[in-house]
Amino acid sequence: MNSTAGTASVGTSVGNAPSGTAAARRVPRPRADALRNRERIVTAAREMFVEFGPQVPLDEIARRAGVGNATLYRNFPERSDLVHEVVLSVMSRTTDRADEATAEEADAFEALRRFTHAAADERIGALCPMLDGTFDKDHPELLAERARLEEAVQGLVDRAHASGRLRADVAVGDLLVALSQLTRPLPGSACLDFDQFVHRHLQLFLDGLQAPARSVLPGSAATLESLRRRDEGEA
Repeated sequence: MNSTAGTASVGTSVGNAPSGTAAARRVPRPRADALRNRERIVTAAREMFVEFGPQVPLDEIARRAGVGNATLYRNFPERSDLVHEVVLSVMSRTTDRADEATAEEADAFEALRRFTHAAADERIGALCPMLDGTFDKDHPELLAERARLEEAVQGLVDRAHASGRLRADVAVGDLLVALSQLTRPLPGSACLDFDQFVHRHLQLFLDGLQAPARSVLPGSAATLESLRRRDEGEA
């Protein structure tokens, strides 16, 4: 008898679950076509930010994505929302390239080389102009993705150092700064053939990273800590 009462009690409590829980269960998952539209918008925005800078008209992004303006604004009510999503996308994709190079290349320097060229293809240099203005650099999502990227790239550099192939006076910050400088686009410029030089110049840079060093570098190696201190000083 007690067992029956207990079962009834449990059933009653479930049936009278808090409205918040019931509401959470009723939240529909985004439809597949809605997710595809969002991905198309982010992809189009990434391409156009590279070509024309982060102030490109949102209507033009919607046109390239093949969606209506209402769809774009429904997903990203403010320009900053779209910039935020593009930055996260670029960082996440770049981290994935680092993980792939680490997992698939037995030679540590070849893994570093592969990642460097892959990061250029992901347009990581385009992040710099996107981070200007009112962009929230301290957003938790951004900080978490940045930490994941830094950890992955630090691992590549550490492996290359341990193998003896990477010169000892170079740190991970040197690689990240060079990637930013050598792959940063020139929005709206007449340099239409800029892309053909990126991998060529990156290869020259990578040749200069190999040990034994052929020269003494001026200054000191750029570490992640020194880059953070510089950013905090400029904030």
